[in-house]
Amino acid sequence: MSNAKLYPPLAALRAFDAVARLGGIRKAGKELGTDHAVVSRHIRTLEDWVGAALLVREGGGYQLTEVGQAYHHQIESALATIAAATGALIQGEERSQLRIWCVPGFAFLWLSDRLGEFVEGNPDIDLDFRPSDDLPDFRAKDIDGAIRYVRTWEEAAIPRHVHSLELARPTVFPVAAPALAAALPTLTSAADLLGCTLLHEDSDAEWRHWFAAQSVQMPDALPGTRLWHAHLTLNAARQGQGVALANPLLLRDDLEAGRLVRIEARDGPFARVVLGSYRLMAREDRWNAAGLARFRRWLTARTSVGDHAPVAAVVP
Repeated sequence: MSNAKLYPPLAALRAFDAVARLGGIRKAGKELGTDHAVVSRHIRTLEDWVGAALLVREGGGYQLTEVGQAYHHQIESALATIAAATGALIQGEERSQLRIWCVPGFAFLWLSDRLGEFVEGNPDIDLDFRPSDDLPDFRAKDIDGAIRYVRTWEEAAIPRHVHSLELARPTVFPVAAPALAAALPTLTSAADLLGCTLLHEDSDAEWRHWFAAQSVQMPDALPGTRLWHAHLTLNAARQGQGVALANPLLLRDDLEAGRLVRIEARDGPFARVVLGSYRLMAREDRWNAAGLARFRRWLTARTSVGDHAPVAAVVP
């Protein structure tokens, strides 16, 4: 076999990697900034090149064949190495800029009040901080790390090339403004909350998991306002618009100041529920870069100082 045969076109490899990660031709085209028909041609080119089926259509998307899975595991790593080496050459390994993305709820409700401490203690680092709901492409050169809230049912989807550190795994519980809590009918069990106005983020998934943990039978859909972001949902709760799910890591100040109160049932405490964890995520090859390592150490110390300690509950 000639050496030339061992080097498929880079565009075909990138298309295969994108489809394998995202599970769809159109999604891959969007990420790569090209038409989905071009992505399909690249996949056919690569399969012809290696003489094997790498992807198979399944439902509304694509799944890796056994051969494709083994090939992608190596290709993904190789592409990440290429991107990292190129990024280091373009930017320089000792750059002073640190680019961090952060899920908006954590950014607005916890990190923004503490970030000045890191900036003051690290004057040689030019911090670029961006609240964002999007999971970045960690292989791109414009991102060093991201803080995400990863729900338990999403953990398996963390990309293999991403290093992830759990910062906190707080419990969640219902909260409301004091006036609304006082006006609620007597709650004898978690099921009584189904009769209250519920506030949601992007979907009713978190409430559904919470009710399931309380062994409550639910309707097919839970009504209530959707506000998409944690900080907007909890601001609506402060204004007395409904009952929200919250965790003490984000709401310690609100709970201590009495702007929100924790709701419990008359017949006893609700079952303890954990829906996910806050994680710092980055490419493995950037994990120990000086700026990110300093930020990681600072962040780990700040999230372990008791900000998610228990707070007394209110029984309507």
